Amino acid sequence: MMPAYDPNNIFAKILRGELPCHKVYEDDRAIAFLDIMPRAPGHTLVVPKCAARNLFDVDPDELAHAAKVAQKIAKASKAAFGADGVTIQQFNESAGGQVVFHLHIHVIPRKEGVAMKPPASEKEKPETLAANAQLLAAALKGA
Repeated sequence: MMPAYDPNNIFAKILRGELPCHKVYEDDRAIAFLDIMPRAPGHTLVVPKCAARNLFDVDPDELAHAAKVAQKIAKASKAAFGADGVTIQQFNESAGGQVVFHLHIHVIPRKEGVAMKPPASEKEKPETLAANAQLLAAALKGA
């Protein structure tokens, strides 16, 4: 049996406005904000607003909506950060690499020949995150 959804996970707290984030997109079903320990500049997390632990328990329509938002973010981040490509990652349960147990999709802009930083290796400066969030939000408005 799968563990129950924990409403006190960090992303649930961000969704409730209890913790800050560098938000770049929001609609009635999802939010997207920058990862504070990005693996590349512009690394964004797409988080559905529904209480879903991961791929195993999310409503398929909510998953589809999160994928649509991830595509929107990917296109905008490619333009905003001059990326050559985009890496999409989504982890499920500890064995699958999941650390925060609220469904989320990583959208990571990539440049040819530039390796990603290791996961959770370096916290980015708040002013860099704020500038990158502005860049991405502007690209999303133009999309």
